[in-house]
Amino acid sequence: MRPLIHRLFAVGAAAAVLSMLTACTDPLRVSAADRRAIADTLSALVTDAYDLSKPDPAARLLSLYPDSGRVISAVAGRVSTARDTLAAEIAGFWQRVGRNMQNPRFVLGSTYVDVITRDAAVLTLVYSIPHTTPQGTPHTVSGAWTMLWRRENGRWRIVQEHLSDTPESTAPGLASEVPFAAPPPPSHQH
Repeated sequence: MRPLIHRLFAVGAAAAVLSMLTACTDPLRVSAADRRAIADTLSALVTDAYDLSKPDPAARLLSLYPDSGRVISAVAGRVSTARDTLAAEIAGFWQRVGRNMQNPRFVLGSTYVDVITRDAAVLTLVYSIPHTTPQGTPHTVSGAWTMLWRRENGRWRIVQEHLSDTPESTAPGLASEVPFAAPPPPSHQH
C-alpha cells in the first residue's frame, strides 16, 4: 500500500510541477502581480522619457520605440510607418516647438493597461504638458495616447500608437506645429 501512495503522491507532485511550469511559460497566462508590474513598468518608461527637465529630450522620446523596423504612428489624421520618419518628426517637433516651451512638465493623467501576453500590452493614457510660451503666456499641450508595446530582448518598446490632441492644446502660432507624439512625439505631438 505504501508504494502505491508514494507513486500517487509522485504523480500528483509531477502534475503540480508541470502545471506550474506551463503557467510560467505560457505567454497567455499572466498573473495579477505580473500585470501590475508590466503596467508600472510601462508608465515609468513614459514618465521617464517625458521628464523634460533632463538633457536631450528628442533622443529620450525616441528611446520608447524599437531601434529598427516598422513603427506605426497615427497622429493628427496622418500615419507613418517608418522609424526614420518617426525620428525625424520627433526631432522636428522638438526644434520647432518643444525647445520653446519654458519650464515644461509632463503630467500623467488616467492610465489604462491591458496586458495581452507577458510580452505585449496596450497602454492608453491622458497627459498634459503645462509650460510657458516664449512670450510668457501659460499654455498646456494635452491629449490621449494609446500605445501597443512589445517586449523584445527584455526591453519594452512601442510598435504602434495613436495620439489624439485635446483641441484646447493648440495655441495661436502653434496650431500646425503642436504634434507631440507619444505624449508628445512623432508625427504626433512631439
